[in-house]
Amino acid sequence: MQFLETAIDGAYIVELDRHEDERGFFARAFCQKEFSAAGLNPQVVQANYSRNTHAGTVRGMHYQVEPAPETKFVRCVRGSILDVIVDLRESSPTYRSHVSVELSADNGCALFVPALCAHGFQTLEDNADVLYLVSGFYTPDCERGLRHDDPSFSITWPKPITHVSEKDTLWPLWPDSGA
Repeated sequence: MQFLETAIDGAYIVELDRHEDERGFFARAFCQKEFSAAGLNPQVVQANYSRNTHAGTVRGMHYQVEPAPETKFVRCVRGSILDVIVDLRESSPTYRSHVSVELSADNGCALFVPALCAHGFQTLEDNADVLYLVSGFYTPDCERGLRHDDPSFSITWPKPITHVSEKDTLWPLWPDSGA
């Protein structure tokens, strides 16, 4: 795996190291030793799978606070998405910055999302499936979120938004989001 820095401190694009032949390719999708060597949290306690029927669907922006913060390792395994991270760590040099990365089944890239960074994505085509490995258990009392259209962050979504959950439309605008 190749770990490429992003504009968010501690967030990485993770590229596959493909071994290709006439059958296709083989690649290690996750390795605890390689994550540790790169200084990333290698703990995985939960794997989440998201099926997204319609292009333009937005999921997020979600994160968990103390005592249950979580890192995420996100990969699109079918179709394509624009994955977005917003840095909400007040001590971070990239506090309140965001980064967007296209993840697709074709490019095979994944994104490592540090704890206390909000995460969400928009589907770029119908029937996009997303798999994410998470370092902590879902803890409803620690869950927080940002609205995908919060003007404090000016996230540009590449497609018109076709579907978003009611819950995700009800997060308060920053700085009243509970961070």
